Amino acid sequence: MQRIVPIALAVLGLSLLPSPSLAADGNAVRGQRVFGACAACHSLEPDRNMTGPSLADLWNRKAGTLPSFTRYSSALKSSGVVWSDKTLNEWITDPQHLVAGNVMTFAGIKNAQQRADLLAFLKEATRPGQAPRGGMAGMMRNGGVQNLKQLQPQEKVQSIQHCDDTYRVTTADGKTRDFWERNLRFKTDSSNEGPEKGAPAILGAGMMGDRASVIFAAPEEISGFVAHPCSGK
Repeated sequence: MQRIVPIALAVLGLSLLPSPSLAADGNAVRGQRVFGACAACHSLEPDRNMTGPSLADLWNRKAGTLPSFTRYSSALKSSGVVWSDKTLNEWITDPQHLVAGNVMTFAGIKNAQQRADLLAFLKEATRPGQAPRGGMAGMMRNGGVQNLKQLQPQEKVQSIQHCDDTYRVTTADGKTRDFWERNLRFKTDSSNEGPEKGAPAILGAGMMGDRASVIFAAPEEISGFVAHPCSGK
C-alpha cells in the first residue's frame, strides 16, 4: 500500500505538466500555405484591416479589442477570450463553438495537423517586426490585395454610363465594355492601397469574365461618376 501512494503521486504530477504547445507541434512552412485561405480576409501588417482585423501581434490580445478595427460583433467583444495557443486552436476548429453568435463566416479547420501548422506559422509571422518569409511574403503582408494607386490603363475607369439594364464602362486604354447591371459591383477602398480620388479602378470577377467590380476612393464619388442616359439615347 505504501508503494501505491508515491506511484499515484508521480502519475498525478505527470498529468499536471503543461501539454506541449500546439504551435510547437506544427510546421510553419506548411502553415504558410494553409494561411493562404485566410489571407483574403486577414492581413499580417499592423492595423491594416480587411474584412477581418489585422492579425499582427495577435498572441495575448483580448478578442474584439484591436482599436483600429470597428466591425467586431458584440458576441466577440463581450467574450472575454484572450488569444493563446489553446483559444486560437479552439477558434480555428469551430468559431461558433468558442464564441456563439460571432459573425465570422468561416466553418473551421477540422484537421488537427493543419491547425497546428497554421498556428506555428501565425505565431512566427504575427510577432512584432516579423516579416513573413518565402515567396508568398508579399501576399501575406498585403492580404493579396492589389494596390489600386498603381493601375494599368485597362484597369483605370474613365467613364461609366447607364442605360436600361446595362452599364458601359470606358477605361484609359480607350476600350468600352458592357455589363449587365447585376454583374457590375460598386465598392469603396479608403485605405492606402485604394484608388486615387476621381480615378476608380475596375477589376474583373467571375469565371466567365462577364463580371467586374468598380472600386472608388469614397462612396460619395459613385453617383456623380455614373452618367445617365447612355450616349446616343
